[in-house]
Amino acid sequence: MKKYLKIFLILLIALSIFGIVFLRNNTSFLNFDISEEEISQNNLNPTSIEVAEIDLVNLVSKELVVPELYKKDTFNEPRTLNLPEGYEISIYAGGMRAPRFFDFDEGGNIYIADKSSGEVLLLKDEDGDKVAETKIPVLSDLRSVHSVDFYNGDLYVAEENQITRLRGMNPDGTFDEFVILIDNLPSDGGHTTRTIVIGPDEKIYLSVGSSCNLCEEEDERRAAVVRYNLDGSGEELYAEGLRNSVGLEFHNFELWSVDNGRDRIGDDLPPEEVNIVEQGKHYGWPFCYGKGVTNPEYPDRSDYCENETTYPVYEMQAHSAPLGLTFAPDNSELANNLIIAFHGSWNRTVPTGYKVVRIDTANDNAETINFVTGWLDENGDIWGRPVGVKFNEQGELFISDDEAGAIYIVTKRLD
Repeated sequence: MKKYLKIFLILLIALSIFGIVFLRNNTSFLNFDISEEEISQNNLNPTSIEVAEIDLVNLVSKELVVPELYKKDTFNEPRTLNLPEGYEISIYAGGMRAPRFFDFDEGGNIYIADKSSGEVLLLKDEDGDKVAETKIPVLSDLRSVHSVDFYNGDLYVAEENQITRLRGMNPDGTFDEFVILIDNLPSDGGHTTRTIVIGPDEKIYLSVGSSCNLCEEEDERRAAVVRYNLDGSGEELYAEGLRNSVGLEFHNFELWSVDNGRDRIGDDLPPEEVNIVEQGKHYGWPFCYGKGVTNPEYPDRSDYCENETTYPVYEMQAHSAPLGLTFAPDNSELANNLIIAFHGSWNRTVPTGYKVVRIDTANDNAETINFVTGWLDENGDIWGRPVGVKFNEQGELFISDDEAGAIYIVTKRLD
């Protein structure tokens, strides 16, 4: 009898913990009256926003090239991905736990944040064969470290709760000085990633996601982009109403972002967004989504949503979970194309995302076009989840994957 009572108590505690976590991160269910019936109706509702996704002429299946060094774990068996004709893809680095955003130094080496191991790593291709044979720990014991920015010889590192600067990076991953610039970032609730970019005005731009699925935040820095001086001083709210804009990228002096929409109003609502983030603007959350569409919890905000919020530049498939974004080089055949990593859905009836797409920003009516697919295979199995995307100076596209623990390199074949 005591044995069964003990098992019952363990199960009860486990279920209680799960319930607390679920409700904390799904506050539309907790705080508002949105029924399962309404969610199901939204899934069938013809007014759901439809976002086209098409292939680029022909995507062809390519075997992923895996160096002997990394033929283990996910890559101990052949893997294939689908790319446009003329492109190749291979493993640049592997054996990491959850590599997220990364940046290049002036020598083309990669600094990357590994969120699960709590490390910043330096990846070096010592012999120029497009494989990083050397992996050097730069920092460890970090809290939900997600992004880095290499700027003027210094490395800026964004953890959930703070921003640090490593002054004077050396080729072996050592540095001359460690400075905590900001130590009071919001660190309770959901959305633990902090994305840092240094702008052309030599300011720090930091994206901080919401603490919840849907709520009105007490800390104005949540669901916002915050700006600082390079030394961490001069904090100011730059833009708000951005639920979880994980990806930030400056292009032609404009700050572009991708925003992850809310959950629990259907498989195809709300659309994920591409925004151009401007100072002083409000982008809708939590009151609305997309192009001024009012959330059902805030029916009295329709006028505000339609007239006082800034609409996205592009809308994308709901629950794709866009994370990294980057623009293709101006001298490439993909010039003007915005490249976006779709991390993939976690609670959609039919999974979506798990790929890299492009949008031709020179086209006012541009659609989301598949560029690299196959991490969600034809059997519905998921073996990879794209996170960060960035081109090096040679025009090669690097993609991080926090599921497979790898970085891929996409190259154009020279005929």
